[in-house]
Amino acid sequence: MTRPDLLALTPDALAALANRGLVKRAAKELDAGVVPALATDPAGAVQGEFPDGTTTTLPPNTALDAARCSCGATGVCRHRIAVVLAYQRTQEATAPTELWSPGVVTDDDLVALMGERTLRRARRAHQAGYRAKLRRPTAEDQTAQAELPTCTVTFLVPGDLSYVHTDAVNRDEALALAVWAFREADAQGTDTVDVGGSPTTATDLTAVTDLLDQLLLDGATNASEVLDVAWQRLHRDLTAQRLHWPAAVITDVLAQLTAYRGRSADYEAERFAALLTELHARTTAVGPRAEVLGPDEPAETPLRRVRLTALGARMRSESTMDVYFASGDVVLVQRDTALRTGQRLAASNVVSESATRSASRAVALKTSRVAKTSLTPVGTAWNDLPQALVVDDYEATAAHLAALPPRQVRARVEAELVRAVRITEVSGVAYDPAAQRLTATLHGPTGATCLLEATHRATAPHSLDALAAALRAGPTMITGSVRRHRGTLVVDPLAVRTEAGVVVLDVATGTTPQPLPPGSATADPLSAAVDSALTVLAEASHRGLDHLTGSLLARVREVGAHLRTAGLRTAAATVTAFAESPSAPTWLAANLRLLVTADAR
Repeated sequence: MTRPDLLALTPDALAALANRGLVKRAAKELDAGVVPALATDPAGAVQGEFPDGTTTTLPPNTALDAARCSCGATGVCRHRIAVVLAYQRTQEATAPTELWSPGVVTDDDLVALMGERTLRRARRAHQAGYRAKLRRPTAEDQTAQAELPTCTVTFLVPGDLSYVHTDAVNRDEALALAVWAFREADAQGTDTVDVGGSPTTATDLTAVTDLLDQLLLDGATNASEVLDVAWQRLHRDLTAQRLHWPAAVITDVLAQLTAYRGRSADYEAERFAALLTELHARTTAVGPRAEVLGPDEPAETPLRRVRLTALGARMRSESTMDVYFASGDVVLVQRDTALRTGQRLAASNVVSESATRSASRAVALKTSRVAKTSLTPVGTAWNDLPQALVVDDYEATAAHLAALPPRQVRARVEAELVRAVRITEVSGVAYDPAAQRLTATLHGPTGATCLLEATHRATAPHSLDALAAALRAGPTMITGSVRRHRGTLVVDPLAVRTEAGVVVLDVATGTTPQPLPPGSATADPLSAAVDSALTVLAEASHRGLDHLTGSLLARVREVGAHLRTAGLRTAAATVTAFAESPSAPTWLAANLRLLVTADAR
């Protein structure tokens, strides 16, 4: 009797069930001749007896961690993995004649697996609605995967729910939500799907609109701290309703006001204006609830056991940083990490049994006496990153970015566009002293090129020198956030991998000044017109619409004329409308148009 489930377990699938180190060790021992003697009973159970007397039995319809092994290890041990690998070496794997979809799993199958009570809990989440991004099986990779708002579910073996991997504590509920997502996607013929729920509008968010109008009239310079109490109360109400995205915007708005009152450099007028505009967009847009307002999920979800690969870090202040991790097909970020902790995490593989993940993909790593967090050097782990996070085709990635909805109304997730960019050559390295910006041209495996841009920041004074040195050392991969500018992919780097290892730019030490040829940015009339208009409108929201001066309105008219000359007639019309009739609605319409235009350049 052949065991197709064991034949379907790829090294990546085994690594998901255990870890890559155990898989490599088991394979190495098999290659060295430590091969178990295999036997299969009539029921289909595969038994392996090792030379040292250890016996492992893999019954059918049983998860690998529930199989019996006399070594006494809990979970998936190297003996279980070795028996799978040895069995695969004795059998000839055949490609499936038809690719399987988890959508064919029926609700009766789910009830038999998890019980009606657990399925009822999953149905409540389904009724609230959620968005899922799916990866379907291929002839080369038979695994199917669903990225849910707070976890990722991977079906490792076609048709066998015993081999489902997820980092969620509530495994069965996540499995049901993933099955329903595939079922809906199969019906629609798409790979990104909104499941359950219904389109929603902001009819219940009038309180947001009232406070937003008042803040725009007052501006940051005149906003009363008394009004902050109303904002905080509204934030609590939105959080209680699980409207995570508007609540997150309010948190950022209050942080900007606090920074301004404290005369902190963290306050940015254009950032403040963009947040007000995003809040308006989310409270007026019609669309899937999970995308516009946030999934109906808890603010934080505990993870059972999570394996993370660090992708670098970004300094936020002299004492804190954000650390970015690959977790399956998504990128998570730990915000405001203490400097010493961040320096250890930023180039490490992390295994944690005490972590939480938010709907916005922020992760919090904790330690306790019961559940530990372990770190190992990142080493060659970037070689094994999921393909969804690796950019090989620059042009395809730029086209994907162009097709995304405006960021003001799409899911407000952290590190949404952090990727690992594979490179074959670097050319045109230059430094613009006026803009304090280092640029370079990256050449990809397909022959296409993209632009690398890194700007000096006071919180990381040595990062540009570290980047210049790494670019001269023959880099093979660069991690960073990607964006699109006039059809070209642009990378803002976090870390660089060279033959010597991974260099995390913001925490690099021992750097020396690197001589670089001078360079300067090419003038872009469209970008200059949009940027000037955004700056003027940001000044209006900074001062407050009740406190505008004639000279500022004259500048608004001037930038409107520049937009028209540059060919951006719709943007020009909205800006001119605000100049002729200054009000919260006309300002919001103009600034939203400009922000969307800026992102689409």
